[in-house]
Amino acid sequence: MRPTERLTEEHRSIELGLRVLEAVCKKLESGDEVDPEHIEEIIEFIKGFGDKCHHMKEEELLFEAMAKAGVPKDGGPLGVMVAEHDKGRGYVRGMNEALANYKLGDGGVAPVIVKNARDYIALLTGHIDKEDKVLYPLADQRLSDEQQRELSTEFDRIDRETIGSDKIALFHKVLNRLKDIYLD
Repeated sequence: MRPTERLTEEHRSIELGLRVLEAVCKKLESGDEVDPEHIEEIIEFIKGFGDKCHHMKEEELLFEAMAKAGVPKDGGPLGVMVAEHDKGRGYVRGMNEALANYKLGDGGVAPVIVKNARDYIALLTGHIDKEDKVLYPLADQRLSDEQQRELSTEFDRIDRETIGSDKIALFHKVLNRLKDIYLD
């Protein structure tokens, strides 16, 4: 499996997380109480799997390899992707900060959680589409088979050393549990 195929598969998990987050937003907007632990779990999935695992592979490995292969980094598509990752991190921080108050019983912060969540969902939805349809095909055109193999090896290292395969499996288990609660 090419590294871009692996990243595309990870996008499907991230999109599931975004659908769960959207369902949480709808409950919060309708005034329903949402278990703050569920919000915390989806934020941890976003931070741990989406950012620390997935975005790290892109920023530290794929984008660097693409830059070496001649894809513009600053001001080009790679720079846009990194800027969007950073913008998304800001929305996640906003959700997390509001969640701290929500956990203390302050339901008045629910709109802050929803605003940051919806901004994150909109950003990531477009971002994933650009990567899947434009950036990853470009990477597949520009990177040699050897570079692809090296990236795959490095992706394995990130999974193993950064968060561990057990933690990745746990993220998916939590995500599927939340899917059953909010989407079924």
